[in-house]
Parts: sequence; structure tokens; C-alpha cells
Amino acid sequence: MTITSLHHVGHVVRDIAQAMTLYRRLGFALPPPSCPALSPSEGAVPEPFGAANTHADFPSDFLELVTPVAASVPADAKLVPLQAPSDVLPVLLERITATTAGLAAHLDRFEGLHILMFSTPDIDATAARLTAGGVPHGGVNTVQRPTETGLETVRYLELDDLPEGRVGVVADLDPEFQHARVLDHPNGATGLAEAVLCVDDLDAAESRYATYLGVPATRSGVFDLGRARLTLTSDLDALLPGERTRPGLAACAVTVSDLGQTEDLLRTNGFTVARTSEGDLFVPAREALGAAMVFRAGR
Repeated sequence: MTITSLHHVGHVVRDIAQAMTLYRRLGFALPPPSCPALSPSEGAVPEPFGAANTHADFPSDFLELVTPVAASVPADAKLVPLQAPSDVLPVLLERITATTAGLAAHLDRFEGLHILMFSTPDIDATAARLTAGGVPHGGVNTVQRPTETGLETVRYLELDDLPEGRVGVVADLDPEFQHARVLDHPNGATGLAEAVLCVDDLDAAESRYATYLGVPATRSGVFDLGRARLTLTSDLDALLPGERTRPGLAACAVTVSDLGQTEDLLRTNGFTVARTSEGDLFVPAREALGAAMVFRAGR
């Protein structure tokens, strides 16, 4: 099994400053956003490129807020110069440009969850398995990003042209750089628990994801992935009462340390709090920029 959990889920928004305000009301701690930067010519000042983002970080995964640079870049965004070997930089720039264009196209459909990335301890083995299974992907990309303690290497691949958005696989987060992340959230969130994907044809989607993940569903539409799970459904209302089914990622769930305290915080901050079919809490998509946010008792 080369896929071991969720790596991150990405919420694509039009105004990242507004979205950060919303997420902080939901009880997530967020650092200022960052944005890749590229010099238009040798010696020139780097300019924003691609997409700006910030994370609600957990020990082994994260929840991402992202917006294409063309949509908005906050004044407090930190520019991160893109670093990659000169022989691969042109290909990397082409892929980032294509990825950003894809995110912008999905954003034109609706604000919401358009990024689903899985975690693997061996990205090269995962790439080989996908290739052998006939799954089109862009190959493994390697980039470095500066952190307070040095350069962190990120290795990832993206699957080609999936209707649900940007779907791919990322090498497990490097423990060496985890101590610099903000992990203490007022809502008590401790990690990603689930991503929920609405589909028109459940059998066909389950077959696709069994190939992507390299494992069969544990029960109809559900893939257990270590710390988290992926759920496919053609009837979202059955899972999240009142939510509308439409193709694409509809919800994500996080575990929290004290569900009662989380509920108090959400209600105090003015959110409607509903219950899922399993008894978890959730904030409806209409109040969270198109993505239902589920809170589940956990570690």
C-alpha cells in the first residue's frame, strides 16, 4: 500500500483574506499567506506567481486555503522565491501555470474544495504503480521551499484532468520541519479525518479511486486510509442532512480533542451547527464558502 492517508485538502477561494477571517472564526489558527515568486528577468525583483496559500496545520497533514494570484494576493503575503534545478525549472513553471489555470477554472464553477492530495512514504513507488496501472499523471516534481530552519524539499505528483479538481500524491511531511508549524487551534483540531466526494456514478468513481489508491473500498464508497478516509457518495443529504449533492469535493472532516468545546466555540462565533448521520458536528457549506466543515471527536 503506497497511499497511507490524506496529505491535505485544499479550499479554493476568491478572497483569501476573507476566507482566513472565516477560518479563524471556525477556530483554526492560520499563519499569514505565502505565494511563490519568480523573477521576470535576471536580477529583477521576484513577482507573485501561481497561487497564494496558507495552512491550518496538524501534526501529519493540513487544511489549505488557496487562491490564484490573479484573484487576490493579500498585502501581508510572504513571497517565496521558487527554487528548483535549472534543468527542471521550465517544466516546473509549465506545470504550475497549468495547475493554477485549472484551479481558476474550478473556482469559476464555485468556491469550495477543489484539491485532494494523498500522502505516501514512497512517492517514486507510487508513481511507478500509477504508471503501471495506466493512470495518466505528470510525473514526480521536486521543489524546495525556504523555512525558518532551512530548505524543505517537497516531492509530489498530480493526476491528469480529473473532474473533481486537483488530485495527486505528496511525499509524507518531513518531521524535521514540523516544529515550526502552528498546531494549537482554538477549536481543538488535531488532524484531517475525511474528505467527502460527490459523484454521479458511484461504481465508476469507486473503481477509479481503487486504482489511484491501490486498495479496494472497505465498504461501498469508503476507502480507509490509516488516519483518515475518503468517502464517495451520490447522496450527500444522507451523510450531511440539508446539503446539496453536486459533483466534486463537498466536505472535509477534522478530528477535535473536545467536541463539546468545539460546538460552544462555533455557536459563540455565530455558526449554524448541524449533526451528520454519524453524529458529528458540521457547519453547512452555505456558511463556509461552499465547503461543509465537519468536526469529529478524535485524538
